Amino acid sequence: MKNNGMRGIHRMLLILCGMALFLVNYFPIWRIELDAPQYPEGLELLIFSKGLAGDVAIINGLNHYIGMKTLHTEDFMEFTVLPYLIVFFALAFIAAGAWGKRAGGYSVVALFIVFGVLAMVDFWKWEYDYGHNLDPAAAIKVPGMAYQPPLIGFKQLLNFGAFSIPASGGWIFIAAGVIAVACMGYEWWDNRKEVKPAGVLRSVLFLAAAGGSLLLFQSCGAGGPEAIRIGMDDCAHCKMTISDKRFGCELVTRKGRAYKFDDVSCMAAFPGEQTVRRKEVKEFYLPDFAGDGELTPVREMLLLQSEALRSPMGGNTAAFKLQADLENALAEFSGATVLWDDLYKDNPETRHGHPHE
Repeated sequence: MKNNGMRGIHRMLLILCGMALFLVNYFPIWRIELDAPQYPEGLELLIFSKGLAGDVAIINGLNHYIGMKTLHTEDFMEFTVLPYLIVFFALAFIAAGAWGKRAGGYSVVALFIVFGVLAMVDFWKWEYDYGHNLDPAAAIKVPGMAYQPPLIGFKQLLNFGAFSIPASGGWIFIAAGVIAVACMGYEWWDNRKEVKPAGVLRSVLFLAAAGGSLLLFQSCGAGGPEAIRIGMDDCAHCKMTISDKRFGCELVTRKGRAYKFDDVSCMAAFPGEQTVRRKEVKEFYLPDFAGDGELTPVREMLLLQSEALRSPMGGNTAAFKLQADLENALAEFSGATVLWDDLYKDNPETRHGHPHE
């Protein structure tokens, strides 16, 4: 007959998860950051289990002009029940670990997953209503424009960039869920096998995979480059329309926001300005001069600098994926190969170092 009791390590982990969940009521669960040229330091909306905090008054004042609802803690029923639900799950995890039966662990983990999914659906519905249900008498009206913040990650809303991600309390909540699922997943696997070779190794691998999933979830807000619309997008630095796909380039911040440029000289000069600080840059992207203009990380490219290239803003630098294409270009244009670090550090705003350093 199979044993219905949990391993001691898993019981202890469930109890620790329960104790950690108590902390969620004292830290912000989610945060939405807003940045725009007129607010270089950014605005922050913090969502606690009991209410809203941060720059709520300023955000409400701005939203009034575009017809969005003002935010008030008392308007949300969720803030009344959420603290009690968190305490319930904290106690449930502790009770399941103390009881030590698999049935208890399975039950509380299943309820916790359902609760997490329903909470995210409710949050998305709130964001949808917040961004779509606009006052028709608003001072600023853009036909067809909605202002729904992203559930997670980055989204451009007019001249504001909105970045949404779990805060410290949210990461505690997620970590508790991941650890609990890993524990009970191993218990299920352990129970269904009569022979369990290398059980400790399998448990370690399972927990490592769960931890990797958490890190992947944390980083999903910062994606790759956006496609440049030639003849439509403007350079973030010089404000000229990007007109040549061979020179159009892009930087992406750690929050996932993309800035597009018509010339490598504009992109190299941009970090360090008021809008983006050097440490906020995640990656620079350049197009393949000999290809279809696909944007590729600058570290994977070979660079040629030549006055004969005549790029839009005088950077006169082309990028190539292949050595053969670079050699063909050298035969056509009188110039020399250069390194990205040299181009980047030659700018007065950025000469103190590369953001990856």
